[in-house]
Amino acid sequence: MGNNPAGNDRDKPSALKVSKGIPQPSSVNEQAANSFRLRKRQLLPAGEYVKGILAGDRVMLSRAITLIESALSDHYSLAQQVIEQCLPHSGKSLRVGITGVPGVGKSTFIEALGRYVISEGHRIAVLAVDPSSAISKGSILGDKTRMETLSVSDHAFVRPSPSAGSLGGVARKTKEIIILCEAAGYDIIFVETVGVGQSEVAVHSMVDFFLLLMLAGAGDELQGIKRGIIEMCDGMAINKADGDNIEKAKAARSQYENALHLFPPPPTGWTPKVITCSAITKNGIEAVWDMIREHEEAMKEKGHFQQKRNRQQTHRLHETIHEALSQHFYNNPVISKKLKEIEQLVADHKFSAYQAASHLLDSYFSQLTQNNKR
Repeated sequence: MGNNPAGNDRDKPSALKVSKGIPQPSSVNEQAANSFRLRKRQLLPAGEYVKGILAGDRVMLSRAITLIESALSDHYSLAQQVIEQCLPHSGKSLRVGITGVPGVGKSTFIEALGRYVISEGHRIAVLAVDPSSAISKGSILGDKTRMETLSVSDHAFVRPSPSAGSLGGVARKTKEIIILCEAAGYDIIFVETVGVGQSEVAVHSMVDFFLLLMLAGAGDELQGIKRGIIEMCDGMAINKADGDNIEKAKAARSQYENALHLFPPPPTGWTPKVITCSAITKNGIEAVWDMIREHEEAMKEKGHFQQKRNRQQTHRLHETIHEALSQHFYNNPVISKKLKEIEQLVADHKFSAYQAASHLLDSYFSQLTQNNKR
């Protein structure tokens, strides 16, 4: 009993080390979890949420955003009250959309740029939108774990949000969340796209500057980029320009600059710039921020900044109308009762899609007419 070789071996330092790594996010359906939390947690009057947001209370801001993202219909009215009361305190930030090819290092880049912007005296909000599964509607929501330093800063607010199947993977409520973040005093808003489908188009419609992140080795990547995305960007940053990649990045910069010159100049007169940078070494990060600020100054000087904001508001108006009409149509009891049957008829080739749509719309408008006569 006195001699315990096994015990002595356990006391010796081991050459093997186990790295804890980054805590992995939960694989739950975040939208459903938000709704459950709201059911369990007592809802507050709209004024209480707004008071906390204006005071810069990040916990209250998070609760208000969870309310906005809730899938429960009875939370919608309260969420709209919060947004309406925050609206007069919004609109004073600079909104920057960031997208890029897979593997470009968006999260690392945003953290490096965010830390630099904070050092310049700003408060930033990062709305990192993760893709939702088309099957389970669950999302990864891993950006907060990838931005370790930024997410714990007192001057930053990092909010991953599930896209919930909306166009291009962009969270349907992102525009409302921007209003709340601005009211909370965050003067720089970063919106990271999922980088798939039409998400770039959606984000472009809500930001002041659209940054496209690229990698060195322009030949192949350039062929894979949609022309529309290049036309939308206000500037490019070639990331990972460090080590052996520095010369490749310089060559890629020349190719991208040449590609940009092939497009007609935008009505604003702004020519998109291409900058090489490294989120790891921080080289070029300041130059990227200077480019964004230069663009803001040029747009405000010529009046294009506010014109773009006005167009975005008009776009949001029509988008909201479309969403409301769509919800009203599908929530109609007559439509919900007929829909499965009509879908099956289309699948069996007994109805064309156009005939089926016309039939459902006729039923919908017929019921509306009857209701108006009562």
